[in-house]
Amino acid sequence: MFECADVLERGLGAGARAAAIRFVEPGTGEVVALRPDITPQIARVVATRMAEIPGPIRLCYEGSVTRLAGEAGQREILQAGIELIDAPEPDGDAEVLAVAAAALARLDLPETRLDVGHVAPAAFVLGAAPDPGARLMLAAALGRKDRAGLRVAARLLPEGVGPLAEALATLWGPANETLDRALALPWPVPVKGALAQLRAVLAAFGELAEQPAPSVTIDLGDLRGFDYYTGVRFAAYAGGAPDAVLRGGRYDELLAKYGRAAQATGFAIDLEAVAQAQRSIGVAPPAALPGLATHGSGAAQLARELRHGGLRVVTQTRAPASWGAWLRGAGLDGVILGDQLIGTDDVARSAKAAIEAARSGDTTALIALLRSP
Repeated sequence: MFECADVLERGLGAGARAAAIRFVEPGTGEVVALRPDITPQIARVVATRMAEIPGPIRLCYEGSVTRLAGEAGQREILQAGIELIDAPEPDGDAEVLAVAAAALARLDLPETRLDVGHVAPAAFVLGAAPDPGARLMLAAALGRKDRAGLRVAARLLPEGVGPLAEALATLWGPANETLDRALALPWPVPVKGALAQLRAVLAAFGELAEQPAPSVTIDLGDLRGFDYYTGVRFAAYAGGAPDAVLRGGRYDELLAKYGRAAQATGFAIDLEAVAQAQRSIGVAPPAALPGLATHGSGAAQLARELRHGGLRVVTQTRAPASWGAWLRGAGLDGVILGDQLIGTDDVARSAKAAIEAARSGDTTALIALLRSP
């Protein structure tokens, strides 16, 4: 959850560094930081402990990050994500996009879409700014898609770059149409190559993605994560969520900061944003797996079998005064006592059907038995 600040911040972009919450560790006096992002931790592990493992390396994670959130103070965010290490373009990007699309399909949210971009066009325009002030003015106008503000800021750019800066505010919309418009502009060769690469990624994604895939749009003027991503970047949106529920992209420079140069890409889902969106449109929360206790002769072996069937099971060696009260306090649904099943209401029924359902992994039948009057 927290690490030495200098080690953690080596792998953070400017935005994440600014959002990191730092404090002095009492035992050592070192400055430490609560992690605002999990990816740098994974990058360090891959670059050190997994240095001899050839790629591609596919990893997943789930955990919390803590960030400063302006006037809201600090905010803890629950994330689940994946990282794909040592996978080149365009196949690596397409694979991660396909996993993102599959995750999006499982959220039970309407109006889902993937918004994809590439950092190269904006990097070229901002890199042409004559000084930090001009660059800041351009970035602010781009972030708002302020075409009038871009016209003013673009006057400071070299000849030929100004029209490209103004065009960035309009380069968003359906994927193929937007890419066609972007490729028709007089970009330098590296940017043209990046746009062609983006088209190749989307073509490969179309082959990999399970159907029906979410709609795909493009936004080449989106600067979020601009100082962190090095290629394709993307976000996912869904009905009921005011902002993205998923963000990711390519970060080829990160692992080298920890000692292993490698291409990498991945994404993280904001689990709380997903839950809030589901609640806002009336999606029922997922049903928790049944939880049981076992007690008496053969309880430990039975518990192992039931866990193998996918249940939460504890072995209770000492019988409480009231099984119903104990089960409610432990957050469990029932206890199997030999051939009896006792639920939280202290009513006993035959355990035979429950044990058969649990052993077969039929959690639906087991839940019905536990909740039957």
